[in-house]
Amino acid sequence: MGESRELGLPAGYTELLDDLKDRVKAARTKVLRTVNTQLIELYWAIGRDVRLQQEKHGWGAGVIKRLSSDLRAEFPQMTGLSPRNIQYMTTFAGVWQGGPIAQQPVAQLPWGHITVLLDKLSEQQDRAWYAAAAVEYGWSRNVLLNMILNKTLERAGAAPSNFAQRLVAQDSELAQQVAKDPYNFEFLGLSGQVAERDLESALTGRITETLRELGPGFSFVGRQVHFDVDGDDYFVDMLFFHMDQNRYVVIELKTGKFQPEHAGKLNFYVALVDDVLRREHHNETIGILICGTKNDRSVRYSLGRSTSPMAVAGYSYESLPMAEKQVLPNEGHLVAALEWAERANSGDSPA
Repeated sequence: MGESRELGLPAGYTELLDDLKDRVKAARTKVLRTVNTQLIELYWAIGRDVRLQQEKHGWGAGVIKRLSSDLRAEFPQMTGLSPRNIQYMTTFAGVWQGGPIAQQPVAQLPWGHITVLLDKLSEQQDRAWYAAAAVEYGWSRNVLLNMILNKTLERAGAAPSNFAQRLVAQDSELAQQVAKDPYNFEFLGLSGQVAERDLESALTGRITETLRELGPGFSFVGRQVHFDVDGDDYFVDMLFFHMDQNRYVVIELKTGKFQPEHAGKLNFYVALVDDVLRREHHNETIGILICGTKNDRSVRYSLGRSTSPMAVAGYSYESLPMAEKQVLPNEGHLVAALEWAERANSGDSPA
């Protein structure tokens, strides 16, 4: 009776095997992280020393090329000693300062991630933010690049909300972080006018990309989630659960312009989910209304009267080719043209 019938293995063997597999995987991951951190430290130190010589003796590209050749001759198995890579190292050492590099999040990233940060971002505080996020959420190099190109930092927490009035201070700050403005749904490949149900369908059909755009921590619960209130049927457009914040997030979609009644409906749905689904260990449910366009003053009035914590954000799903984008007037040009037209119509002499 001391042996399992499965392949005649002794009792406890399967459990021990699973435990050992987990330990080996954890140890391998730790070793890889340690090796990577040591490599990043080495690259940073090379960049620092080369940079000092450049400043002291005016080293140019020719010296860097010779240095690369000599190092590769000595260490032929190393693939990261090209002239271009050494130049990256000097840039890396120049912008990442303020303490031992091993103690900063960037040291936990692969070198390819770091070159993306150096290539695509000009402000060090932005580089540090994306580096920390990439480490925390395990972004691949391509995901990191997409997050930068989609201006995730600029849009994070930008949606107008009443979280500060409806939630305690620390909770409101966390809730605000999940409310982007605007949301970028270009991955749907849509154009022109679409119905709200079509937009819902497209978002759920591409749920992986949708979750990525919403941000880390979101888990999809369902679409058109049904609630029966004493015989009256109600359907929540999209329901999510935020794992990090331990709360339900109700998302309502409106393809047109924001109207005050939209806030009233979302207020009702948030209260409904909070009452029916929320458990004692959950934080308060929040709602996000994502609409085609909005008047921020109307939004503020509406949210000020809402009893549930909510935010209102815009979205876009159309993408023009780069050549067409470059010939379009920017927002400043459009505003200037409108102001000129208003002064002309009022009889004032345009400046």
